Amino acid sequence: MGRLVGLSLMGIALALLGERFLALRNRLKASREVESVDLPNCHLIKGIEAGAEDIDVLPNGLAFLSVGLKFPGLHSFAPDKFGGILMMDLKEEKPRALELRVSRGFDLASFNPHGISTFVDSDDTVYLFVVNHPEFKNTVEIFKFEEEENSLLHLKTIKHELLPSVNDIIAVGPVHFYATNDHYFSDPFLKYLETYLNLHWANVVYYSPDEVKLVAEGFDSANGINISPDKKYVYVADTLAHEIHVLEKQPNMNLTQLKVLQLGTLVDNLSIDPSSGDIWVGCHPNGQKLFVYDPSHPPSSEVLRIQNILSEKPSVTTVYVNNGSVLQGSSVATIYDRKLLIGTLYQRALYCEL
Repeated sequence: MGRLVGLSLMGIALALLGERFLALRNRLKASREVESVDLPNCHLIKGIEAGAEDIDVLPNGLAFLSVGLKFPGLHSFAPDKFGGILMMDLKEEKPRALELRVSRGFDLASFNPHGISTFVDSDDTVYLFVVNHPEFKNTVEIFKFEEEENSLLHLKTIKHELLPSVNDIIAVGPVHFYATNDHYFSDPFLKYLETYLNLHWANVVYYSPDEVKLVAEGFDSANGINISPDKKYVYVADTLAHEIHVLEKQPNMNLTQLKVLQLGTLVDNLSIDPSSGDIWVGCHPNGQKLFVYDPSHPPSSEVLRIQNILSEKPSVTTVYVNNGSVLQGSSVATIYDRKLLIGTLYQRALYCEL
């Protein structure tokens, strides 16, 4: 009888593991293949060989690019080079990427930048917020951008128990931000278990010097985050659920879910066109190719444009698709004055004129 019970329990456990495995493949879109949708006026950006995971553009056309992200198990084309922040002036006729100097005292050797966000204060001071993973830990770094010197002055490092696995960030004040945790845990094995079991424990946190609190939860893998031009709505990409969540910002900075837009791809970072409110999304058509790198079958890239997301029927347009022959693992797409920048998790970056 004891052996029968043991075999029954083992059978149930194996069935559960099998079901979870198949569900994970579906969440990763592991069987998806794509056909290219090209743009005519594009070229790869010189000097970017190991990814530009996130991009943010100031109103004056200065674009900041987060480069060189590394994670355990994640492919890297430059494993021995530390990360950095590049800048491009999109008002120039032929923009080029320049690396910004960082003030002395900041540990560049462990700089591992991820999501970024800018904030322009009432006195025109520009702050750059950077999700950083020094030695694969989790911090948020705040810099002051000094335009005349093309440099970043490091102001503050933020660590908090509610920020265990930070992915992206949207600044809403000089020391105030919303941030996504793509996992509840910080330990790599527990992260994997959390993903495999599909626990939906990822969340969004609001941080200020006076208050740090959980403001939204229940995500499969909360990733990109951004805010509408009128500052009323916060958008959150849930990568493995293939969704964008629209949340209404309350006076106390809490977030209330308004709607969810279902998409058939793994959504990463979200960028907002300030003139139209359109959302530009860097996407991964096949997540398995992204995380299990095979140069003979590289990860593909996809860019979506979402118009009128608050309406009953938002318009979703596929702007760009590549099978990995040019661009592998697109993570962000940012528009400025009909100039499009597409960054990737760990490969190249593309500049297009629309």
